[in-house]
Amino acid sequence: MTVLVAAASVLVGLSLGTLGGGGSILTVPLLVYLAGQDTKEAVATSLFVVGVTSLAALIPHARAHRVRLRTGLLFGGFSMAGAYGGGRLAAYVPDTVLLVGFAVMMLATAVAMLRTSRRGGRYERPARGGLPLRRVAAAGLAVGAVTGLVGSGGGFLVVPALAVLGGLPMGAAVGTSLLVIAMNSFAGLAGHLSGATIDWRLALTVTAAAVIGSLAGGRLTGRVPQDALRTAFGWLVVTMGTLVLAQQLAA
Repeated sequence: MTVLVAAASVLVGLSLGTLGGGGSILTVPLLVYLAGQDTKEAVATSLFVVGVTSLAALIPHARAHRVRLRTGLLFGGFSMAGAYGGGRLAAYVPDTVLLVGFAVMMLATAVAMLRTSRRGGRYERPARGGLPLRRVAAAGLAVGAVTGLVGSGGGFLVVPALAVLGGLPMGAAVGTSLLVIAMNSFAGLAGHLSGATIDWRLALTVTAAAVIGSLAGGRLTGRVPQDALRTAFGWLVVTMGTLVLAQQLAA
């Protein structure tokens, strides 16, 4: 089972490295259904895995000059506040409600990825004139709250937000999103630690496998058609999200 969990974790890292998000949405179901963790422990562990993996995936993007530090720190700063609040709130939410919310988030992620693929990965850019601070703050707080509450890095929200609000080209939005995801994840983890424990042996095993996948994914960026990857991954997330939601509603 540990080998199976590690193999699935490579896919998590691969998606983070190539798409700047998406893979983290698989981490919680992986920990709940394959590793047998309870929901709150899985969410907290997921945030640790995603945070470390995003930092590792950030390295090849930074070397390729695809990270906009100022934009990432500004958006990430607001997101961290939301993520910490979401992490603290999760302690008062029943496990079943968290999993239902997570399944809905998986389906929303899949729809966003599939719609982006049909547009060829393009987003409408804002007019020039600098970052719209109020919109960046609102978007950052909202994305962070989702991250902290359900343990998803929020990359599928961060990438379009950086492209639309920050006016970043797609490659830079993907690279910069990894910085934001890491900031979100560690802030959300801080919020969860007051009410959840982490199996550090399992967490480090999953993280190591995901980091390997993320480094490989970072090298693949620009070499593999991202629309095809995004479409395939989107349908995988649809399938898993539907299964999780059906199981929780039946229970």
